[in-house]
Amino acid sequence: MSILEICHLTHIFGEQTQPLYKDASLELYKGEHMGVIGQNGVGKSTLIKILMGEVIPDEGEIRWQPGTHIGYLNQYAQIDSSLPIVDYLKTAFMELYALENELEAIYKTLEVSYSEDLLLKAGHLQGSLEEAGFYTLDSRINTVVTGLGIDAIGTGKPVRELSGGQRSKVILAKLLLEESDVLVLDEPTNFLDQEHVAWLADTLSGMKCAYLVVSHDFDFLGKISACICDIEFGRMKKYNFPLAKALELKGQHKEDYIRMYQTQQLHIRRTEEFIRRNKAGIKSKMARGRQKHLDRMERLEAPKLLSRPGFTFQYVPQSGQEVLLAKNLVIGYGHALLPPIDLSIKNGEKVVVAGFNGIGKSTLLKTLIGELPPLSGGFFYADNSVTGYYEQDRVWLDKGMTPLGYMNSCYPLFKQQELRKWLARCGIMAEDVEKPLSQLSGGEQSKVRLCELMMSPWNILLLDEPTNHLDAQAKDALKQAILEFEGTVIMVSHERDFYAEWVDRVINIEKWITYSNPYPDPKQTGPSA
Repeated sequence: MSILEICHLTHIFGEQTQPLYKDASLELYKGEHMGVIGQNGVGKSTLIKILMGEVIPDEGEIRWQPGTHIGYLNQYAQIDSSLPIVDYLKTAFMELYALENELEAIYKTLEVSYSEDLLLKAGHLQGSLEEAGFYTLDSRINTVVTGLGIDAIGTGKPVRELSGGQRSKVILAKLLLEESDVLVLDEPTNFLDQEHVAWLADTLSGMKCAYLVVSHDFDFLGKISACICDIEFGRMKKYNFPLAKALELKGQHKEDYIRMYQTQQLHIRRTEEFIRRNKAGIKSKMARGRQKHLDRMERLEAPKLLSRPGFTFQYVPQSGQEVLLAKNLVIGYGHALLPPIDLSIKNGEKVVVAGFNGIGKSTLLKTLIGELPPLSGGFFYADNSVTGYYEQDRVWLDKGMTPLGYMNSCYPLFKQQELRKWLARCGIMAEDVEKPLSQLSGGEQSKVRLCELMMSPWNILLLDEPTNHLDAQAKDALKQAILEFEGTVIMVSHERDFYAEWVDRVINIEKWITYSNPYPDPKQTGPSA
């Protein structure tokens, strides 16, 4: 039985000429595990927003089975709560805690005045709590907290003090505890380390509920998905196969569609030419018949072949062996997050900063870029250093600003035509350059920020999780750009597959906390880096 029906969905975004989807239909069945794939900009996140009622489609209908409990995580999950993390997670079981409070009130009453009815009610409530597993809740919460790495943050920390990535992890934890009928997850692995991604994959694949997951992490999707929804050419196609087989069939389907479109376009051109030449001659009746045929024809949408991004980082020469030196550097927000740091980075070195989420990787980069002052100690760049910074999930000050408007504010001396060319190189389509940034997908917003970085020369790049939200093609292009960049790269990343081929050294911040021996791998260094 279907838990979700997408019926004849058509949606055009803003001034676009091509629809994101046209007359698209899809079903998700009870207990079915579905992955959603497609390049940046095809409408994956928009589909999620339509399913959750945040966006109203131009045509079509979304039908959820009545009474369906939906758990929803989006790319930019937000909560504002003064509750400590552990208390926020307990809100997943509010009904059970309410029963416990009722039971305790009954026991207090029985201490003063015996009542057989109250005693029977207490027995009934006790049985309900035991049947629901109430007395194992602390263990269940602890399992999820540990599995997603929330224990490293500290479960007593107020939710409102968390970073964006930390909030997403906490919301995801609550969704897993709630045991919804269906989960709708948009890029759930973006802020998870590799071991926590593996835990989430094992957890999801073993769940009985249905779910629909958008992700660019194909290794993760391959582990959790029994079927795939592919969005391309304005259509949604469901493959009732795991990811590897679905990708194989997708390639065949894509070739077939392009071939059918080209054949139809050739037929249309030839028919229109015949009509033009014969509409007033002896074959005018035949020409009118062919015109009716064209008018009735269901025309295939033109394939929206999204261009492959072409990232390149401009380099300004730098001399000297050592470009960054930190001595007894203490970082944090009022209190130290890590022990004093000694750090040395050489000219042209490609370095990745690793460690569990929330440990202080982003804080380190913000300190090195000058956004945060050191609590003590200091750091020094070589005299001719020019640093470029990619900030993880930057909050746009003006969400109504367009990519073109934003780039113009960053580079006012450039002509608009030049800015359009730069954006196009980064994979931002012509119809998207004047769309509000808030309406772009996470991947498209990332490309705008990378475009900003591309347009100036640097010799040191500090990149904070630049692969979040990017599709496979964009990641490959970014990897190539980093390989070709002659300068120094200091990058925070949780994707080992992305950096394993080119990294010179991995600095694991966890070693700064534990002061344990360095990893056996000579590329990984510890407290004295």
